[in-house]
Amino acid sequence: MLILRQSNKLRACINASNNRCLATKVQPAAQTNNNSEYTDEPQYPEIQDVSFKARKVREKEDWYKEIEEVPTVEEKLIKINMPRYYGYKVFKLTDEKLPYNCLPAIQHYTRTIFENADENIAPEALQKINIFVEAAKSDVQDALEFAHEYYKHKYPNTSDIDPQVMERTFTQLIVEQINRVLINTLAADISYLNEVDVDYNPRHEAFWFVGGIDPPKNVVKSKKGHSWQKEMANDSVDRPIQYNGTPYLALRHKYQLPTFKSDIDSENMELAKTIPRFNYDPRTLGFVPAYQHGTNVPGFWPGARNGFGCISYQSRAVMNIRPASFGEVDFKEALHAHGIQTSYAWLLAQANYNGFNTFSELTYPMNTQTIVTNGKDWSFYEYQLNTLLVHSRHIDDNPRVNFCRGTKEYQLYQEFNDAGKCIGFNDQVLQRLVQFYINVPTIQRNSAELQPYLDTEVKHVADHKNVDKREFLEKTFKHMTSNRPRHLAVPEIYLWEKIYKIDHNTRPIDPKRRYFEVGVNPWKRTMDQHQKEYIPRACRPEGPKSKKKFKPTYYP
Repeated sequence: MLILRQSNKLRACINASNNRCLATKVQPAAQTNNNSEYTDEPQYPEIQDVSFKARKVREKEDWYKEIEEVPTVEEKLIKINMPRYYGYKVFKLTDEKLPYNCLPAIQHYTRTIFENADENIAPEALQKINIFVEAAKSDVQDALEFAHEYYKHKYPNTSDIDPQVMERTFTQLIVEQINRVLINTLAADISYLNEVDVDYNPRHEAFWFVGGIDPPKNVVKSKKGHSWQKEMANDSVDRPIQYNGTPYLALRHKYQLPTFKSDIDSENMELAKTIPRFNYDPRTLGFVPAYQHGTNVPGFWPGARNGFGCISYQSRAVMNIRPASFGEVDFKEALHAHGIQTSYAWLLAQANYNGFNTFSELTYPMNTQTIVTNGKDWSFYEYQLNTLLVHSRHIDDNPRVNFCRGTKEYQLYQEFNDAGKCIGFNDQVLQRLVQFYINVPTIQRNSAELQPYLDTEVKHVADHKNVDKREFLEKTFKHMTSNRPRHLAVPEIYLWEKIYKIDHNTRPIDPKRRYFEVGVNPWKRTMDQHQKEYIPRACRPEGPKSKKKFKPTYYP
């Protein structure tokens, strides 16, 4: 019986092998009509570098690809923050701090070429502008005098008020009045002004990664201690940058402003090499790191109809606290740096709402106009965003550059006399203002061109048909954007622990409970590593006896 069973198994194996042989012989003849499956020459998979450095690069590229394939705006922003439960260790740029000699650093962080704008407006444009200037001049002067009188009446004693607060309050009044006058005067002839959204003190935030930064000493020392990382010890590192700012006022429209630089100028490797390099750690300039999630907020929520910025009025109150010892040259450079960072951040946040981000490159340029003022002194900037890739190798290899062109400072008026009248009104400032307002946004793009990395049907969280998924993603996105503290406090090592437990092992009997004692790295905790929301028995969809105790999560 044993011999018979073995012979049956052997016969079955022989028949199976014969069938496989016949299949391999017949299959090509049956599929000769499908020529796409055959090639004249054999094709082999790409031979990949298996070194540690190459594998790390591929892991990053795979993550960037995952972010690119996420369907909606909000989910992309959540996906970028997924690796960090406590947020990234970001370096904050704000409109309240401009360190000494910061222009090269800001140009490096934003990959921007700065150019001085022509002092004189083109004659063919000046004739039209002067017509509007004459129509608006008297109303603008009245608006200035009204703002001055209102401020003087409301704050009769300013000795106890902080100079920056005083300036922001007074400038807010002037900016709002001038914007009102210009829109009312120009709207009859410049029709797009009837369609703009005006944001007062909006929230402008942007998050991106910057490469080309020298590694800290502890990172170099750590890598040199491992044989597989020795060669990477001195490689430059990326630093996450977060900009937070609050302009006085911003105007948005549904169409884009026209560009002022051609594609040839925007993609020039030789020009890219002229951008200043600031390889030092941002802390050398005084930027303090802090843990928070990366947020991109252009002053409105995703899905707004008017999604492209036209004009923003930025504060220069920070210039009041700059020491005079910094000098006049650095004072001017700081203003230019401020114009660059605010323009770049606003456009980057708008780009995020169209599916692009610091890892997904722009497919078309974006433009905006920025005014930096304290009510009396005015500077004007035009910015063109061509690229978002400033991290890792892109800081050296990316041929695209961004452009900013700015003017010198202008004084709108000299002073107000005792009667409250405006003395020494400068028509040049009003000409520049009118020039910005009559720059009509005309560029229209279809949905596929405008948002190539978003899904064709589900572009925002609100488009999801699954109610639970929609509510979960909206709640997660808004909580992340609010930057409220997480349920668990940010871990820290107390000074006595650093001395007595890490640097000097003088407490061997103490129970080992802290994360650095049990081999746990809290910074590797991801956003989805938390206790899920409990469903009470009475509220379970399948009934009170259901074992589904927790609500599902829908992280991208």
